[in-house]
Amino acid sequence: MLVEGESDRLAVLALARLQGRDLAAEGVEVVAMAGVTNTRTHALRLGPRGRGLALAGLYDAPAASRVRRGLADAGLEAALALAPDGLERIGFFGCDADLEDELVRALGADGGEAVVDAEGDGASLARLAQMPAQRGWTRERVLRRFFGAGARRKARYAPLLVEALGAERAPAPLRALLEHVRADGGVHEPIRRRA
Repeated sequence: MLVEGESDRLAVLALARLQGRDLAAEGVEVVAMAGVTNTRTHALRLGPRGRGLALAGLYDAPAASRVRRGLADAGLEAALALAPDGLERIGFFGCDADLEDELVRALGADGGEAVVDAEGDGASLARLAQMPAQRGWTRERVLRRFFGAGARRKARYAPLLVEALGAERAPAPLRALLEHVRADGGVHEPIRRRA
């Protein structure tokens, strides 16, 4: 599984645990690419032109064209031709804006603030909400900004938010990605190595 960053990787692993799955034991590796711009590099190394592995992934929907180009450059042109209307058909699922947006929408302002309070960061969130640039923002928008501020905070909170949601309420792109990957570690339609 290719995901944009460490927070995405930790969220996928948290949801898998909630579902009673051990992705490593299933032979599934969740790779944080350090940004969507690295899709081509990772897909080349792992996909049909590299190790010949079946690929699946999670990305931010605004970056769909970049993901599509990276996958095509890595040898997935034929699979992409069969999925002109979306990447879901080949196992890549987009978050509307980003993962934090999906998690905050699924949890709601009260739920997100409860997670922040439980971690002892309520005062920090309140300070952010009072800053001039954030005045007038919705509580959800402030939460999204709070969770998205810095890689460490994103990585810290992503699994906590997934756990607060539970397996049934987790965002659709996360659930769809894990549903796409079978329990035996394969994906529904394996991608064959090019000759």
